[in-house]
Amino acid sequence: MPLPPAPTKRAALLAPDAYSLKASDASLDDFTERGAGPATPPVADEPAAPARRPAPQAKGRKRNPPAAAPAEPSPVIEDRAKAPPAAPAPAVTPAVAPAPAPRRRPSSKRTAGGPPRLFVLDTNVLLHDPMSLFRFEEHDIFLPMIVLEELDGHKKGMTEVARNGRQTSRNLDALAAQAGGDMAKGLKLAATGHQSARGLLFFQTEPLADELPASLPQGKADNQILGVVAGLRQRHPEREVILVSKDINMRVKARALGLPAEDYENDKTLDDGELLYAGSLALPQDFWTRQSKTIESWQSGSHTYYRVSGPAVGQFYINQFVYFEAPGEPSLYARVTEIRDKTAVLKTLKDYTHLKNAVWGVTSRNREQNFALNLLMDPEIDFVTLAGTAGTGKTLMALAAGLTQVLDDRRYTEIIMTRATVSVGEDIGFLPGTEEEKMGPWMGALDDNLEFLAKGDGGNAGEWGRAATNELIRSRIKVKSMNFMRGRTFMNKYVIIDEAQNLTPKQMKTLITRAGPGTKIICMGNLAQIDTPYLTEGSSGLTYAVDRFKGWPHGGHITLARGERSRLADFASEVL
Repeated sequence: MPLPPAPTKRAALLAPDAYSLKASDASLDDFTERGAGPATPPVADEPAAPARRPAPQAKGRKRNPPAAAPAEPSPVIEDRAKAPPAAPAPAVTPAVAPAPAPRRRPSSKRTAGGPPRLFVLDTNVLLHDPMSLFRFEEHDIFLPMIVLEELDGHKKGMTEVARNGRQTSRNLDALAAQAGGDMAKGLKLAATGHQSARGLLFFQTEPLADELPASLPQGKADNQILGVVAGLRQRHPEREVILVSKDINMRVKARALGLPAEDYENDKTLDDGELLYAGSLALPQDFWTRQSKTIESWQSGSHTYYRVSGPAVGQFYINQFVYFEAPGEPSLYARVTEIRDKTAVLKTLKDYTHLKNAVWGVTSRNREQNFALNLLMDPEIDFVTLAGTAGTGKTLMALAAGLTQVLDDRRYTEIIMTRATVSVGEDIGFLPGTEEEKMGPWMGALDDNLEFLAKGDGGNAGEWGRAATNELIRSRIKVKSMNFMRGRTFMNKYVIIDEAQNLTPKQMKTLITRAGPGTKIICMGNLAQIDTPYLTEGSSGLTYAVDRFKGWPHGGHITLARGERSRLADFASEVL
């Protein structure tokens, strides 16, 4: 009996079940053990060869056998994955098909000469970072249809998640509308101007499912995505198909099923919080011995300048603090003001540990606090970041420096203070009153520090004098909510952003770009007290700002190491 004629490509797309692996063709055990020993793969996964046998039929279904033409599922993905075609094999059906090559373990770098990896993105990755589509370099991206459905359900509203969903939809629309684009062959990710993305974007255009355990409900979106990943691995055994998800449980389920899964880590500024730029550096013990012949020094006003050279200069950044402490030798505390080739200029600091240099009655109690006050009081520094554990004096020093420069020096017109309204525990609900009254419960740290500063400044003026001082201080401090910062411009203001560790990088950018002429911004926070979900020390907006402004001539950072609140607070920070 002669074989029926070969179907057209359109017929193959209309009837993909005749050319793709059915859920009943292979069990989960067969899928997870693929590559462990020789096995006969389904015909749909065999390389193109003129074999004359029909594709396997699903159990319980009757249909006509497919044509003898070789199946060609996802031709573009196959073409990108395969080497140049070899000579055609003889038209003889082998008794035993060769076993597929064992899978490679996922790695951060592409294997030399190997095919690009195929990443299946979960919905939460796109809602977390709309630009994640363009962060995978030369590798390809696959979006299951259920991901597009979930994106459509999250695009309404004014939350950050809704905005990211709308931005992702706009990115996908721009990619789909590119000239000459073909979804069946993959869309070039670089078509919208992101030249670092050299891979292709594939949409799910046909059913892709593998048989998952009965304990996983088939209607749940996460399980549908897992089925797509399993189906892609069955269809393309020569490629690494990896699920990328921010959901920990999703990654655990994928690994339990034998599917490789990774977290999306491109949003992390640093892989380890210990690598965060500290803002200060201890000079080696033999620093002066090495510099004795080449050092230059001169005096300018109350500051001494040193021009130094040597291997230590390679570790310096502009506005980084360096210090030298050794028994029996004079100490040096300086700031790097200039780096040129292999030489650097160091400028000695103003000593804020002495009472004559007190800032609104506040003196520094340790080395790092002295560094911080030098940054806060310098009019040439426009952006300051302070990081440190609880009780290191971040808010107190920022407020004291602000009051001195607003009320005494008249350098700025007023102090504007804001913070991220993220609760430690359960939210208490809506708050009555004006914007400033609503922010009142979040500004307990402001009230505590103002009470201390007003008490110290009042001296022996009596109750009326302290009340007048407190009223004057209150009139120059404005408490604003972050929700209404969009579009504003602050001119000649001293802006304090408290609890900045709870901000995302996008929120941090929104706040810092509000600065107008003559404005100084201070960001401070404790990276060990992050309350925002999905934020870590590596992806916090404070970490992002510290890393991006490192070495800028008008910005500075210092990590405060020692707590000065009380011995109880210091001990609790160490042992709890």
